[in-house]
Amino acid sequence: MTIDEQLAVLRRGTTEIISEADLTAKLELGRPLRVKLGVDPTARDVTLGWAVVLRKLRDFQRLGHIACLIIGDFTALIGDPSGKSKTRKQLTREEVQANVDAVMDQIGLILDRDKTEIYFNKDWLGKMTFEDVIRLCSRYTVARILERDDFTKRLATNRPVAMHEILYPLCQGMDSVEIRADVELGGNDQKFNNLVGRTLMEQYGLEPQVVLLCPLLVGTDGVEKMSQSLGNYVSVIDNPNDMFGKTMKIPDELIENWFELCTDVPMSEVRAMLNSNSNPRDAKMRLGREIVALYHGEEAAEEAVRYFVDTFSKRLQPTEAEEASVPADIVEGGQVKAADLVFALGLARSKGQARDLIRAGAVSLEGDKISEPFGVIPLEDLEGKVLKVGKHQFRKLTRA
Repeated sequence: MTIDEQLAVLRRGTTEIISEADLTAKLELGRPLRVKLGVDPTARDVTLGWAVVLRKLRDFQRLGHIACLIIGDFTALIGDPSGKSKTRKQLTREEVQANVDAVMDQIGLILDRDKTEIYFNKDWLGKMTFEDVIRLCSRYTVARILERDDFTKRLATNRPVAMHEILYPLCQGMDSVEIRADVELGGNDQKFNNLVGRTLMEQYGLEPQVVLLCPLLVGTDGVEKMSQSLGNYVSVIDNPNDMFGKTMKIPDELIENWFELCTDVPMSEVRAMLNSNSNPRDAKMRLGREIVALYHGEEAAEEAVRYFVDTFSKRLQPTEAEEASVPADIVEGGQVKAADLVFALGLARSKGQARDLIRAGAVSLEGDKISEPFGVIPLEDLEGKVLKVGKHQFRKLTRA
């Protein structure tokens, strides 16, 4: 591709490039660029929100550049303060490793693993002595760190900023120094950290990296950014029916944004589709089909469409709902509280929300609505039955 053609690909789904002139100059060098993305394994699912930056790294990879993925198995112990109004809970090494093991195969659904350089930042950060840390801190000022929006907001409201949080941007910047990054990718909330990397690279006599920022994907609730803790997410390993059904839940105003960030459909085609007088539901079904096809293949996508139409348009009871075991720890005296079951199966983000769904008549068992939020169900009555929560979530229940 020409440089202009490469830039057209790289601009899609980005909010800022610091700077595009620098990126153009690097592309004109005619060599593969080292493109860095750092990810902290703080959860066990790669969501479509996380996939936004992974897909941008994939774009660089497809253009012939070198994808450098840094697994933050050291920085995850600190906890990235980006966008947080309070100090993150620090993970144990065991928790971090379990998350690393869980996400590696999922990352391979997006990147070509054979052409991806994978690093673990404990390999260099974990070897630093206290003297090394002091020397690193001398390369950046407290005033610059306190310019960070997250920190100034907390200090203004007398909320604490811990010392280890101040070190986080420096650790992330050292990742860029270590691998000699030409470009670093990140979400909008990573801008400060990425710019620290530019400064540190200059301090170490290296050409500063270009920073390319991607927007944060709004979740299925249409309000908050996609987050596993909020339950408004779609995972790249959701089964095809769930993936399609969750996509169909998003508000109409997110359709164009999701097409841009989650699919490869040309935006000219998307806008023509949305500007026509067709039902937004048709565009959303195309969106769901495209997303399922990316992670499960064309055949699975077609089957997910048929399943959705049969189940929700024709109002048929699903015959192939995902199986789910009733967790043994919620069974008491041979019975299960309905709200506990909904929450334990991940169909509500809290027991309180599960009870609200029951009150609203959004929970049923084998077609019969569950109406009592504090009601209990005999375990024997759950075996082989289909639990429905909301319009698009089904589980065929089995014993633990």
